[in-house]
Amino acid sequence: MQLFTLAFTHPIEFGASVGVTVLMIYVIARAAFSADGRASWTRRITGPNGKWLFGLLFVAWAVVFGIGLQLVPHEGANSPYGGLGLLAMFTGFFVMMGFIWSVIGE
Repeated sequence: MQLFTLAFTHPIEFGASVGVTVLMIYVIARAAFSADGRASWTRRITGPNGKWLFGLLFVAWAVVFGIGLQLVPHEGANSPYGGLGLLAMFTGFFVMMGFIWSVIGE
């Protein structure tokens, strides 16, 4: 029953999660509906400089989450900081897949 009242009990958090979800769906839909040769942003990240972009993104990811996860208290897997670790795991996966894609695609 608490799931149905979440929008009323925590409106800011609910709105933020809805906003992130809408943004993610928008980016995925733009990527799915754009042809590879038409969109300028796909040429930018798949061109010769794409490996530098994803390389710098990986370094930034490693610094932010490497330092960030060391500063939070370690209370176990069921702590609120487990969400930060999960976010780090997912973003790191996608940044590294983008890096591998840009290097192999060249």
